[in-house]
Amino acid sequence: MAYWLVKEEPGKYAFEQLLKDGKTVWTGVRNYQARNYLRQMQVGDLVFYYHTGKEKQLVGIAEVSRAAFPDPSAQEGDWVAVELRPKQPLPAPVTLAEIKQLPALAGMKLLKQARLSVMPVSEAEYQTILQMAQDKAAKKQS
Repeated sequence: MAYWLVKEEPGKYAFEQLLKDGKTVWTGVRNYQARNYLRQMQVGDLVFYYHTGKEKQLVGIAEVSRAAFPDPSAQEGDWVAVELRPKQPLPAPVTLAEIKQLPALAGMKLLKQARLSVMPVSEAEYQTILQMAQDKAAKKQS
């Protein structure tokens, strides 16, 4: 299994909408590196859902439910899409500012290639962020 991160403006397609829809086709990626990452995604891979814009935070987890296929929104070119289905919201959002503060996450592509809309996440990064979300949620409850 591999781990990924996808970014979207919450006003365009928020994680809450994915939860409501039950699945979505991730189309419209027009960056070659991001496209190549989409091609590497396999069914069952887990995907962090990141709200860009003013929010700048990880809000949920999705799962790849269909591997790369031709992007139906592409008029020309060799672009691909994947299908994602929601798994769950994070127990608490994890902000970009919080990620930047943690030395263990200093190598994340989210920090190194901030404009990329699709990127891999290491297993260690994935587990660290999950723990951050759980810790943050537990603090709010206490």
